[in-house]
Amino acid sequence: MLAADVAGTPRVAAANAAAEADGIEIGEALADARAKSESLQVRAANPTADDAALRRLALWATRYTPTVAPWDETSGADGLFLDVAGAAHLFGGEAALISDLEQRLARFGLPAQLAVAETAGAAWALAHFRPATILAAGAERAALAPLPIEALRLSAETRRTMRQLGFRRIGTLLDKPRAPFVARFRRELLLRLDQMMGRAAEPLAFIQPPPVYHSLRYLLEPVGAQDAIVAIVSRLMQDIVHALTRDGVGARGLRLALYRVDGDVKNLDIGLTQATRSVPLVARLIALRLERATRTLDAGFGFEAIGLAVTAVERLEPGQGELIDGFEEAGADAWLDERCAALIDGLRQRLDPHCVRRLAPVASHLPERAETALAVADGPLPWPMPDAARPRPLLLFARAEPAEVMAQVPEGPPRRFRWRGVLHGVAKAQGPERIAAEWWRDGAHAPTRDYYLVEDEAGRRFWLYREGLYARETAAPRWFVHGLFA
Repeated sequence: MLAADVAGTPRVAAANAAAEADGIEIGEALADARAKSESLQVRAANPTADDAALRRLALWATRYTPTVAPWDETSGADGLFLDVAGAAHLFGGEAALISDLEQRLARFGLPAQLAVAETAGAAWALAHFRPATILAAGAERAALAPLPIEALRLSAETRRTMRQLGFRRIGTLLDKPRAPFVARFRRELLLRLDQMMGRAAEPLAFIQPPPVYHSLRYLLEPVGAQDAIVAIVSRLMQDIVHALTRDGVGARGLRLALYRVDGDVKNLDIGLTQATRSVPLVARLIALRLERATRTLDAGFGFEAIGLAVTAVERLEPGQGELIDGFEEAGADAWLDERCAALIDGLRQRLDPHCVRRLAPVASHLPERAETALAVADGPLPWPMPDAARPRPLLLFARAEPAEVMAQVPEGPPRRFRWRGVLHGVAKAQGPERIAAEWWRDGAHAPTRDYYLVEDEAGRRFWLYREGLYARETAAPRWFVHGLFA
């Protein structure tokens, strides 16, 4: 038996069959339980470990349906809700699904009580008091009326009060006037009745948002090789593509679920830069993601089921399928976007999504403030067109580095400069481009900069600037190298 402190009083949190045979009930005081049994063995409950184990079991149960929710604390926190609508036919019906689930749990050493009903409340009641029941729609009243009031998932205090008032069965409550129950038990009793009979909604906290597009394949033989997994994923994606095409959307997020033979589940999430319905692209990204997860992805004795779900979608307009001679510029831009997105997605899977960033413009004319690094997923991919009148280096230093410059006139272009201890003779120079301080910022009185694009005698190109206007802002302007061109 397990015990836990409730409001400072040790109470029974869980009991096995032997303890229940001695009349011990969950929720009663530990002192009362000891009085009922002389051979009682008590251990402290560990709710944190129980919740973690229940969540692992819920992830495993997604092999039957993607919509799985652990029972909340008021329901006992000792089982799961599975919404098998639309999934039972994959197993040959609800009876076959229940049988398969029970057998697999038994192999894990987990005895289970299972039931199927139209509502979560009815399923909970039947699983606890009439297990192995598959209740047809509309038969709730006749099937649930003989059950004890404990099947309503009421609090311990409410159950005791109900029994003191002479209510033993659910059927004795169904035809009674509702007003007296509201006055005595507030909303709990009638809410549980309505949820059981389908007259009130019961929100369930699914362990993950139910995907709209999902495909699952059960394997005759477990697999563990990466090539085999990728081949199966390709077929799963092909099944999903039909639904994506029908709805005019593409996948922006994917979740690969690998179900091991021993019940463990491995989930791999993949984000895409652009919406896609390309099966080869998804297969390639999955392969790269599996390569990166090789160290942490332990196949054990193999994966017996593999599922692929689309976790995020985006509108995908029809586009040109093949490139032909003379395609329009708009088609070329779309093709470049797709190639760029595929490259970025490949890097994100091979490295890590947080390692791949993109530059986005900022409303500032100072070079060091004109760009910022963002996650690739934050907005569409920009295609900045180079401005011939305002060239910018491919490599911009975080901090400009000082240089010694010789010019023919004080405000003229550089003729020779020394940077990092190396002397460079200037063959060509373009500029200046004058950039003043931003008056609305704190550094409004910072010196003006005159930028020059210079090419040395070896063909290397630099971006230099002179800080301070000669004889107006300073008597000795300083020079800096701010970036390098290709």
